[in-house]
Amino acid sequence: MSHRGRFIVLEGGEACGKSTQARLLAARLDALFTFEPGATELGQLMRRIVLDPESHHLDARAEALLIAADKAQHVRAIIEPALVSGRDVVCDRFVDSALAYQGFGRGLDLEQLERVLDFATGGLRPDLVLLLEVSDGIADARLGGQRDRLEAESAAFHRRVRDGFRSLASADPKRWAVIDGEGSIDDVSARIDRVLHERLVV
Repeated sequence: MSHRGRFIVLEGGEACGKSTQARLLAARLDALFTFEPGATELGQLMRRIVLDPESHHLDARAEALLIAADKAQHVRAIIEPALVSGRDVVCDRFVDSALAYQGFGRGLDLEQLERVLDFATGGLRPDLVLLLEVSDGIADARLGGQRDRLEAESAAFHRRVRDGFRSLASADPKRWAVIDGEGSIDDVSARIDRVLHERLVV
C-alpha cells in the first residue's frame, strides 16, 4: 500500500508570486499542481462570481460559502484522491486564504468560518504552508491597472488580509514558514527549497 502524499500550500496576498512559485515547486517535486478557486467546474463558476467586479453587492457570508463550496469539490475531486494515491500535492491557496480574506479581511467570525471550512474540506489541512510576502509597493506595481474584485479592494482591506496571514503563521509556526517573496524568481525558489529541506524529506 502506498504512503499518503504530502500536501504543501502556498499562501499570500495579491501579487506575492505564489502562483508562479507553486507551479515551479510542483514541477521540482513531480507533484500535482492545483489551485483555488477554480480548479473544478464548480470552482470555475464560483471564481467568476467572486472575482467579477460587477459582483459588488455580494454579501460577505455568501462569498465565504461560495468559496467553501469550491474547497469541498476541490478536495473531493482532486486533492484527496491524489494524496491517497501517494502523490504529493502543491496548491496555490487553500483554507487559510479564506480565513485571511473572509475572516480578517471581511470581518467574519473566525470560529464560525473555521467550522464551515472544516465541514467543506473534511478537516484536511496542509502538511506545510509557505507564506510569501512582498512589500505593498511591489504588489501594487505587479498588479497594474486591470484588477479583479478582490484585487481592487481598499488598501485597508489588503492590510487586514496581510496581518491575518501573519497572525495565522504566528499561531502555528511548526506548520507555517514565512518566505521573502522579493528578488528574482530563482532567489525565491531557493528560499523555498531551503525551507523544504529543513521541514520535509525531499
